[in-house]
Amino acid sequence: MSSARGLRRRARETLDVVVARDPSIRSRSEALLHPTPMALVGHRTGNYLYRHRHYRSARLVCLVTRVLTGGIEIHPGAQIGRRFFIDHGCGVVIGETAVIGDDVSLFHQVTLGSTGWWQDRERDPAGTGRRHPRLGNGVTVGAGATLLGPITIGDDALIGALSLVLDDVPKGARVRVSGARTATATHPPAPLPENGTDR
Repeated sequence: MSSARGLRRRARETLDVVVARDPSIRSRSEALLHPTPMALVGHRTGNYLYRHRHYRSARLVCLVTRVLTGGIEIHPGAQIGRRFFIDHGCGVVIGETAVIGDDVSLFHQVTLGSTGWWQDRERDPAGTGRRHPRLGNGVTVGAGATLLGPITIGDDALIGALSLVLDDVPKGARVRVSGARTATATHPPAPLPENGTDR
């Protein structure tokens, strides 16, 4: 009975996180249609199977979840904390040995990946088996950011959109790439022919 209450509490917590972090969501019932709860249910199911060595079944759950969520791919071996949130979700990839703390937010097209099978051993000289990033509590990762290798992102760090992160990031740090700049054209574009087509 207590475990059922715990599951209901976790479900409400997840829906409340979606309402709090996505301004377009107005209620728990609407939050049920957000990709985050679906991705978490799929991941927790797959992770349970993975921990009990049912690897093929875990992979199947991962595949079905990816299709249902529009492209959120979380390896069943990844570890995810509480109050996790993915905004939009399309194209998010989280690798097998990734560890994600509590209150973490990811935007679309974020990759928590490895540096490649040919470099994994070089990046993990201690032989811990980690190939993917570890994110501390309260980390936010912007759209299109790519974090590779067994790096550690400290608590409350902010990784800006389109960042490529290959090294550890200290607690509370801000990682940003320079933004696009508006440039005026030196020559105006050629006018279209009068009939509106460009031959």
